[in-house]
Amino acid sequence: MDAAFLRHDPPGAQVALVLDSPHSGEWYPDDFDHAPPRAVVRQAEDTHVARLWSAATVLGATLIEARFPRAYIDANRSLADIDADLLADPWPEPVAPSRKTQQGIGLVWRVARDGAPMYARKLASAEVRARIDRCWRPYHAGLDAALDERQRAFGGVWHVNCHSMPAVGDAQADDPGRERADFVLGDRDGTTCEPAFTRLVAGTVRDLGYTVAINDPYKGVEIVRRHGRPADNRHSLQIEVKRTLYMDEATLAPNAGYGRLERDLAELARVLADFVRQRTGGG
Repeated sequence: MDAAFLRHDPPGAQVALVLDSPHSGEWYPDDFDHAPPRAVVRQAEDTHVARLWSAATVLGATLIEARFPRAYIDANRSLADIDADLLADPWPEPVAPSRKTQQGIGLVWRVARDGAPMYARKLASAEVRARIDRCWRPYHAGLDAALDERQRAFGGVWHVNCHSMPAVGDAQADDPGRERADFVLGDRDGTTCEPAFTRLVAGTVRDLGYTVAINDPYKGVEIVRRHGRPADNRHSLQIEVKRTLYMDEATLAPNAGYGRLERDLAELARVLADFVRQRTGGG
C-alpha cells in the first residue's frame, strides 16, 4: 500500500467543506489473515461510499478516502478502544473499551459481520500497533490537515463523515432486527454540529424523497467526536445511507438505485456547498 488514504481535492475554487469516508477501503493487506471468507469480511465495508460522494469535489469540497478495510483497523474508533480478548499479550497503554468493543467491533474487529471469529489466533500487541502506525494515524493526520487548512482559509469548516449502513440492524447493532430510515444523521445529540447544518441536511434529504432519522440508531463515533467543535466554528456531522438504496447487500454490486442516489448526493453536496459559502461570506 503506497498510502493509507487518498485525498481528492477540488479542480477549482475551494469551499469550507471537507468529507471523509473512513470505511470504504477495499485494499486488503497481506497480513490480514482473517478466518471467515473474504466475502463475509467485506460485509463490514461501506462499499462505494467514497465514489457516491465524489461529485462534492467538483463543488469545492475535499474528500478523504481510506484505502484500508474497516475490519483490519477502524478509523472511526478511539485508540483506547482496545479489545483485550483479541490480544495474546497485555496492551501497554491505558484502555477504555466502548460498547463497540463489547460487541466485538472495536478498534480492531474481533468478529465478522456474521458474528464469526475474525481470526483463528490471538493478535500480538505489536501487530495492532503496526496497524495503528500504518493506517489509523496517517488517515487521521490527513483528515486533520484538510480540516485545518479549510478553517484557516475560511474561519470555519463543515465536515461530513460519510458512511453506509445495513437496511436492518444486525445482532451487533443497538437496534437488532429493526428496519432503518434511508438516512441517519449523527451529531452526538447536537454537540458536534450547529443545528442549522443538521436541519439543512435532513430537510434536503426529505425533499429528495427519503426518510430521515437523527441520532437513531447512530449518533456518531470517534471522528465526529474528535472534530466537531461548534464553539470554534468547526462542525462535524455523520451521515449514514441505507445500503439497499444503492447496492445488493450480499454481493456488494450496485443495484438499480445507484444512479439516483449518486445524483441525489450530488444535489445534497451542492446545497451544502452553497450553505458554507454563505456562512463564510463567499456567496
